[in-house]
Amino acid sequence: MALPAAALAACEAEPATDIRPPSCAGSTQPGPTPIRRLTRVEYNNTVYQLLGDSSYPANAFPPDEEAAGFDNQAAALVVSPLLAEHYMGAAEELAATHTPALIAQLPNCAGGGANSDSCSGDADAFIRSFGKRAYRRPLTEAEVDGHLALFEQGATLGETDYAPEVGVEMVIQAMLQSPHFLYRVEFGMPNPDGNEVVPLTSYEVASRLSYLLWNTMPDATLFAAADADELRTKAQIEQQARRMMDTPRAREAVKNFHRQWLQLGKIEPLISANGKNPEIYPDFNNGLLPLWRKETEAFIDYAVFEEDASVETLFTADYTMMNQALAEFYGVEGPSGSEFVRVNRDPSKFAGFLTHAGLLALYSKPDRSSPIHRGKFVRETLLCQAPPPPPDIVPEPPSVDESQTTREQFAQHSADPLCEGCHRLMDPIGLGFEHFDGIGRYRETEWGLEIDASGELVETLDINGPYDGVVELATLLGRSEQVKNCVATQWFRFGYGRVETEDDACSIDEINEAFAAADYDIKELIISLTQTDAFRYRRAVSAEEAS
Repeated sequence: MALPAAALAACEAEPATDIRPPSCAGSTQPGPTPIRRLTRVEYNNTVYQLLGDSSYPANAFPPDEEAAGFDNQAAALVVSPLLAEHYMGAAEELAATHTPALIAQLPNCAGGGANSDSCSGDADAFIRSFGKRAYRRPLTEAEVDGHLALFEQGATLGETDYAPEVGVEMVIQAMLQSPHFLYRVEFGMPNPDGNEVVPLTSYEVASRLSYLLWNTMPDATLFAAADADELRTKAQIEQQARRMMDTPRAREAVKNFHRQWLQLGKIEPLISANGKNPEIYPDFNNGLLPLWRKETEAFIDYAVFEEDASVETLFTADYTMMNQALAEFYGVEGPSGSEFVRVNRDPSKFAGFLTHAGLLALYSKPDRSSPIHRGKFVRETLLCQAPPPPPDIVPEPPSVDESQTTREQFAQHSADPLCEGCHRLMDPIGLGFEHFDGIGRYRETEWGLEIDASGELVETLDINGPYDGVVELATLLGRSEQVKNCVATQWFRFGYGRVETEDDACSIDEINEAFAAADYDIKELIISLTQTDAFRYRRAVSAEEAS
């Protein structure tokens, strides 16, 4: 059955684009600045820093919606009635749990002899101190007065004796449900001249830094820099960013990015839900799934923070990270014990994260490899080209046939015009992975038949052409300017919580230039995100919007 002309046209890949500004000199172009709600990860981290609470209350919240491949995109972070109910319950629980320790730090409010006259000064100081950390900025006098009134109301609520602990608990509840806690509220510097673009305040920059690099609220050093208004220049911001990148929290943020970008977080739920055919893969068990995910996470962490890896290294490294159980799965001599350590691999067969079992198994079927899903992953995630949607009529994929290789069975896609228009963008890429089976292990043959792992890249900016096997593919991808720009774009989306726009052209150009100048070092790419107009400025907020 032939595909209609309109449907064939729809099967053209979204063209590879590279936003380039006509001129960036003398203009400040920050792009849009949507308000961003804390994600579940950010909420948990923030209440830990704010209260020392390690109960992970946000784990019970509804999952954050994904957009553009990430769960921190402002457009998707709405507050549903169900989430609002969870916020209230979490605030009540957190306040009840931590009020005793906090009230003990207020000497004139603790104990049975406290009264309004003796306690009011401590309450005022607590509201200013705790509120500054909760809202990530100093409170206005009106906010202080409002919370003091709430404190007094709670301290005298239906009780004969003065009960400041009730007042403290009510203040904490109110702050933890305030938009100024749940959202990263930004207005920018005062704007008496009516400028269209204004710089962010030092407190707003401190929050941008902390949530970009740490997924949590600012620490004492960032607050001190904001207090001194020393987060205004690029140099000041870079100094703090470099300090922050040298901490364990930065490693967690980098892990969070790669977990989402490469969809590592889907390895356990999706594969355990769909399973693997035990007759074809008798060595598979669900206990492998966390090991597969951790291999890629540990590899990227080691490469970025121990080796100062470039993008190319992530694709072409001749080593990975394994523990004893994972080495036994791969059938290689490896370490003993549960700790993941570096293990060198055969560079003629393995290359970087593309040959990790978790990703290969994730983009496979329960009973076979999947050139379609593996090719789509490369096209969409690594080249930043959205593949076209499938046609309305989708033929059933062929069933497993032990007399044919997967390549031979999927040859239909290149012969049938119903399939060829779309699948030529994915299958020739995915077929290069055919030396790896449906659970990500290397194989020389399939059903005893010789494997052809040749492939071809088409409609890219700079790496069109044939290749043979995933090692050659990884080398091409690692050297590609399109891939490197794609990595920078993905970090832009993750770091700024939104997709790029035409107004971001200068910022994206600046990021790409800094990335290239640093020989595509991942840490330097992250630092460059803090230096752009999009990071340091915003469109001015009108009086109506601010009210």
